[in-house]
Amino acid sequence: MQSYTIGQAARLLGVSPDTARRWADAGRITTHRDEGGRRLIDGRDLAAFSVDLARSGDMDEETPYTSVRNAFPGIVTAIKLGDVAAQVEIQAGPHRLVSLLTREAVEELGLEVGMEATARVKSTNVHVDRA
Repeated sequence: MQSYTIGQAARLLGVSPDTARRWADAGRITTHRDEGGRRLIDGRDLAAFSVDLARSGDMDEETPYTSVRNAFPGIVTAIKLGDVAAQVEIQAGPHRLVSLLTREAVEELGLEVGMEATARVKSTNVHVDRA
């Protein structure tokens, strides 16, 4: 499972690293340390926290997220696989994006809940790029 540094988590959540650090210090999000002593957040924990955070609207600072070039970097929070089609949800700061794509595309990209991905929006279609 992929893990994220405090800085990476902050970018995905659309907050400053200081805010993410305060949340970790307060126990709102669980961290562990790697061999180098860096605090890391498990991808599944970050995915769950990002969904809870978006639902609560509890942001410590104004979110600086924009849709520059229609790219929304975020974290995969849910994947629903069918026989042919799939649904992928990405939480990009305060934005929840849902993309319908083929099961084959999800498998080729190796998408999993908790991993970083970018949703790209053109017209009415959302495309997902693995980070």
